[in-house]
Amino acid sequence: MSLAEGDKAPDFSLPATGGRTVSLASLKGKPFVLYFYPRADTPGCTKEACAFQDGLPEFSKLDVTVIGVSKDSMKALEKFAEKYSLQFPLASDPEAEVINAYGAWQEKSMYGKKYMGIERSTVLVDAKGKVAKLWPKVKVAGHAEEVLAAVQALG
Repeated sequence: MSLAEGDKAPDFSLPATGGRTVSLASLKGKPFVLYFYPRADTPGCTKEACAFQDGLPEFSKLDVTVIGVSKDSMKALEKFAEKYSLQFPLASDPEAEVINAYGAWQEKSMYGKKYMGIERSTVLVDAKGKVAKLWPKVKVAGHAEEVLAAVQALG
């Protein structure tokens, strides 16, 4: 990951589910969580999204926005959000510009073939727009709870 804790969060503006647009400018002065996942409606990505959805009341109490980001089309994201009743925004980054800026576009390997893809990772940005915490190579189990604990630690 090229991004480091303490860095200024890279600028972004992306279309998101529910007719929303998510951007660094609109989140100014508020902490937020960006989590990057490979593909909507796959087993790991579904578990992760549902875990963030389950934690949403706690994130909301702390006035923290959770945003999921992938290269999926808006149509795929809307379908995914509806299927699992996901209330938080899922943003579409088909060109992987934001994904790359946040260090989640990585070389991966499957069956000996190398390719570029999204590494499951999460970034917590504080109210000052600085990277407060990074989670590269995320394991889904317990991750949303770990992110919530980091948000609570921001105070």
